[in-house]
Amino acid sequence: MIQINSLYKSFGERTVLHDINFTFENKKTNLIIGQSGSGKTVLIKCLVGLFTPEKGEVLYDGRNLISMDKKEKKALRREMGMIFQSAALFDSQNVLENVMFPLDMFSNMTYRERVKRAQFCLDRVNLIDAQNKYPGEISGGMQKRVAIARAIALQPKYLFCDEPNSGLDPKTSLLIDELIHDITTEYDMTTIINTHDMNSVIGIGDSILYIYEGSKEWEGNKDEVFTATNERLNHFIFASDLLQKVRSEENKKG
Repeated sequence: MIQINSLYKSFGERTVLHDINFTFENKKTNLIIGQSGSGKTVLIKCLVGLFTPEKGEVLYDGRNLISMDKKEKKALRREMGMIFQSAALFDSQNVLENVMFPLDMFSNMTYRERVKRAQFCLDRVNLIDAQNKYPGEISGGMQKRVAIARAIALQPKYLFCDEPNSGLDPKTSLLIDELIHDITTEYDMTTIINTHDMNSVIGIGDSILYIYEGSKEWEGNKDEVFTATNERLNHFIFASDLLQKVRSEENKKG
């Protein structure tokens, strides 16, 4: 379980995160949503240790990331997988080599074992046939799937995704959402996704944290979004026109 308590983060005189308290649910897809500039990316960087908050706690099963020494942080990061907004693949390495990268860096496996593990992960995301291709030879959606395969190579306990649908068409975005959700369930991971994609909210939002101007404004799940009375949340959602369409379809069914 990942828990944040009274979290504050500032840059100079500007407070970006203000007294945020939230518990990310184990073995679920947890979404952080909000407008651009609301603090979503800063929060996820605090969660993985790229930024250090001025106040508060980031607890991993009771272990406080903020007070850990370098050795403890390195051990914790071994339990994390990360999918970046851009797939962040190495252009000079083929697909298989990209997935093998964390295994090469952090595992004690033999070369043959690393290849076998990387191929298993590629097969899980239906890309085993692309293992010898280079990132420039495959589509954006395929690159994101390679990034997912790489993120799960070390069998992480925690998976972090920063705008995983960025730059993808709606159909491919849905496929990526479903893949992340299925892998979360299959491997019992705790997944945290930073997104403003309302399709993701409606589709895979097991637990949702809505941030407004650096503060927690609302929390709930994909079902509770439909009946939320928070005006700022409703304005954020209705701006996409998606919820109106979904509610219309629900009314037709009812």
